[in-house]
Amino acid sequence: MDLVLLCVFLPLVTVAWGQYGDYYYQHYDYGGNDGWVNVHRQGFNFQCPHGQVIVAVRSTFSKKEGSDRLWNYACMPTPQTLGEPTECWWEEINRAGMQWYQTCSNNGLVAGFQSQYFPSVLDREWQFYCCRYSRRCPYSCRDRQWKFIICRMTDFDCQFQNL
Repeated sequence: MDLVLLCVFLPLVTVAWGQYGDYYYQHYDYGGNDGWVNVHRQGFNFQCPHGQVIVAVRSTFSKKEGSDRLWNYACMPTPQTLGEPTECWWEEINRAGMQWYQTCSNNGLVAGFQSQYFPSVLDREWQFYCCRYSRRCPYSCRDRQWKFIICRMTDFDCQFQNL
């Protein structure tokens, strides 16, 4: 069963990995302690402060805790070249037990997640909190093993109008 797709940004990286094992990206501050944003088999909501996006994800899997994971995220302010966030929204919910592929629509960047655990399928449903910025946008996104998706950011202002 494929588990979750999550994002690591700056430079925009969307991450999903297999069900077993731990993931920890050491180059970011996850809040100064080993705290997690959730407890096993419980829902959670995590949002970066305004003007910041997800830059790193940390997760650990536990089969004995309902085949669930603990999650933690690191946020970082976006570069001034991206401009200000012009709008933020919650993407559609991915239903638990289903395979899925998720990115932010409208050239958005991931700035948060909410998730609910479902013991009947030993899986979570996910929803991304996305923000679009007034200038730069992702391009040249490519899929890698375990669904690593890496995007570059334009060096010029995008040709769409952000309101």
